[in-house]
Amino acid sequence: MGQKINPLGFRLGTTQSHHSFWFAQPRNFSMGLQEDEKIRNCIKNYVQKNKRVSSGFEGIAHIEIKKRIDFIQVIIYIGFPNLLIEGRTRGVEELQMNVQKEFNSVNRRLNITITRIEKPYGQPNILAEYIALQLKNRVSFRKAMKKAIELTEQTDTKGIQVQIAGRIDGKEIARVEWIREGRVPLQTIRAKIDHCSHTIRTIYGVLGIKIWVFVNQE
Repeated sequence: MGQKINPLGFRLGTTQSHHSFWFAQPRNFSMGLQEDEKIRNCIKNYVQKNKRVSSGFEGIAHIEIKKRIDFIQVIIYIGFPNLLIEGRTRGVEELQMNVQKEFNSVNRRLNITITRIEKPYGQPNILAEYIALQLKNRVSFRKAMKKAIELTEQTDTKGIQVQIAGRIDGKEIARVEWIREGRVPLQTIRAKIDHCSHTIRTIYGVLGIKIWVFVNQE
């Protein structure tokens, strides 16, 4: 059987880089990891609370964290920055204070910057959120997958594969459905592939979405 490996971890050091940059002694490593998780969750919860109802999704592609001894730099790569900033001049400052409060570390400064992504629909996380929203609204899963692929085609990516697993459309038996457009060479390490897995809680159970996007070849 084919052994599945996470495409991002498989390509670390060639086409992918880490999303967190810091150094810790072996005994403090787990604390640093939990800190990162806390920061990411805090930001996501804040965006979820303060987003406009009409948009329905966060649009965060990924969050990068760089830590020094007395300073933490957080870069949020976001597809639709006006979801965070619109109508509130202090959106980013407020978010910064929220995360700092959650952290309650006195001797470390925190700085949050927001970077806009040119083509948000080329990002698997944003696509997964889009599909999740459609499935929650009872749209048929094939329609949602095809629409996501259409959105990706506008961003000149070379290929995309979408997979949904679970009780699709509320059927009794769980199954896996997938669809692919273009090339997705998972074995080629030179190929830059973005990947994400996303969980949705629907009325009839939990569904999992996995998306692979083939960006380009080096």
